[in-house]
Amino acid sequence: MLDKVVIANRGEIALRILRACRELGIRTVAVHSTVDRDLKHVRLADETVCIGPPPAADSYLNMPAIISAAEVTDAVAIHPGYGFLSENADFAERVEQSGFIFIGPKPETIRLMGDKVSAIRAMQEAGVPCVPGSDGPIGDDAQETLRIAHQIGYPIIIKASGGGGGRGMRVVHSEAALLTTLDLTRSEAQAAFGNATVYMEKYLEHPRHIEIQVLADTHGHAIHLGERDCSMQRRHQKVIEEAPAPGITPEQRRRIGQVCVDACQRIGYRGAGTFEFLHQDGEFYFIEMNTRVQVEHPVTELISGVDIVKEQLRIAAGLPLGYRQTDIRISGHALECRLNAEDPESFAPSPGLVSQYHPPGGPGIRVDSHLYNGYRVPPNYDSMIGKLIAHGETREVAIARMRGALAELVIEGIKTNAPLHRRILGDARFLDGGADIHYLEKQLLESR
Repeated sequence: MLDKVVIANRGEIALRILRACRELGIRTVAVHSTVDRDLKHVRLADETVCIGPPPAADSYLNMPAIISAAEVTDAVAIHPGYGFLSENADFAERVEQSGFIFIGPKPETIRLMGDKVSAIRAMQEAGVPCVPGSDGPIGDDAQETLRIAHQIGYPIIIKASGGGGGRGMRVVHSEAALLTTLDLTRSEAQAAFGNATVYMEKYLEHPRHIEIQVLADTHGHAIHLGERDCSMQRRHQKVIEEAPAPGITPEQRRRIGQVCVDACQRIGYRGAGTFEFLHQDGEFYFIEMNTRVQVEHPVTELISGVDIVKEQLRIAAGLPLGYRQTDIRISGHALECRLNAEDPESFAPSPGLVSQYHPPGGPGIRVDSHLYNGYRVPPNYDSMIGKLIAHGETREVAIARMRGALAELVIEGIKTNAPLHRRILGDARFLDGGADIHYLEKQLLESR
């Protein structure tokens, strides 16, 4: 097993990694910015290293500082968590060139799947169903572009090859708007991602967001842990996730899961990963692969009984997977509410001092959060302050437990989006299950 690991992240995921390391007897090094010296995982880690001032560019995105922290503490591996440098192929490469283990996929795999055009090509070659599209980047020939769009059929969506997180996408409903929108998306992509390459896909009007969790070791073995439904979104950002996805049958799960496992083996995947699909009219369409642990991994852990972060650490140590596919049994239902420090009406960030904090409890309730009484939420980073997860024998039981947990939750001193979660859990369409990715933003929020 790994001897000592640098946790190159902050907040709840850093605490989650620290706890997994402790269970496996791994010593931990918490790197932190100057504003984060009071984070819970920093207080609990075996060693700490300050890597820079509050701006992420000078700390959590500072590759030399993080690698230096591993050097001075004699760590053997670096866990990037999610966000920040977790899907940066150059960082993974520099980590390995410096003699450390990167807890994640190989750099070339991250690079392959980080570029949406190359990822789609790789998945098509692996037999993974993809959204009908341009099958490559859009060139400068306007007439050819118009021809491809006509062949795909309007509406279409133009996407930045280097985009992610819901950025770098524009929908086009008519030929008249295509070329202008194409130029605009290219300019935005160059400014945001340093890559002006864009491609086109058919715009699915009522899809759900379904994703498949996979694990693959360095011995050629891979498994899937079922699916999650992440369709409750605002501005392409997930709000509530659940597993398994309502309406997906065991046979559909087995079939698409095996497709993802086969793809992992074809590209030589290593570690935890997530295949993201749009699902409409009974069909799955690949959109991207996240080559890291996901924010919503707890719902899969609760229904599968597999500790995904511990498996990441085992895989990085060169050990085989602790499970075979036949060992995986989906049990019950789980929901996750992302808790953000933000105004529930305007969604403006709400940093500040947490004057009172009381996490809920009871059967089937899990809270992944770095909050504590007296903690000050800084304004420098993402507004997520924790995740509230409920598990039950059925979806109805899980929802009832989540309602109870939200009623018990106390966070004072800052505003949070807990009222939004309470509203969603009382919405008839959500309770029916299977709402599409546009429902929250276009129907539920617009009706306020």
